[in-house]
Amino acid sequence: MPEGAFAGRSNVGKSSLVNALTGRKTLARTSNTPGRTKELNFFALGPAAGAALILVDLPGYGYARETKSRVAQWTALIIDYLRGRPELRRVFVLVDSRHGLKDSDRDVMSMLDEVAVSYQIVLTKIDKLKKNELESRIEEIRAELKKHPASHPVIHATSSEKGTGIAELRAELASLADEAALGYKPQSG
Repeated sequence: MPEGAFAGRSNVGKSSLVNALTGRKTLARTSNTPGRTKELNFFALGPAAGAALILVDLPGYGYARETKSRVAQWTALIIDYLRGRPELRRVFVLVDSRHGLKDSDRDVMSMLDEVAVSYQIVLTKIDKLKKNELESRIEEIRAELKKHPASHPVIHATSSEKGTGIAELRAELASLADEAALGYKPQSG
């Protein structure tokens, strides 16, 4: 079964986006407390007859009210998942549009480049920005993506609260399931 994974800093809106994509407000537990997701959460997406894609909600990186050893354990878990998962078609790196790329996002992007795992940027909380601020943020990130060989060129701009960009991201996820149905196998590097 093909998989897509959501990665991002703590409190970037990963769980809210899972809920918006599935149309279920409480499927993924959300919280105002950063670092609430503490394990890999798997969600089957697709028609009721059977899943077409597994969506994986990864623990947030960055801030978390946990011991350094616990954060190190999460980090190791995430790295092991990303490196050893042939079913993984793409990682969606969620970025809070108000803050843009942070060093921790760049670290994850570099690691994904190194292990040749395809990834795509998804901006969250775009309803909190003015249109010109959003356009500027997208151009800033697009310029940076040119330095990253495993990055997908399309940037999705979303708002879980307003529903903006949800249909487009849902279509992107469906295309990953379609690739799997056609026998697509990710290239290993």
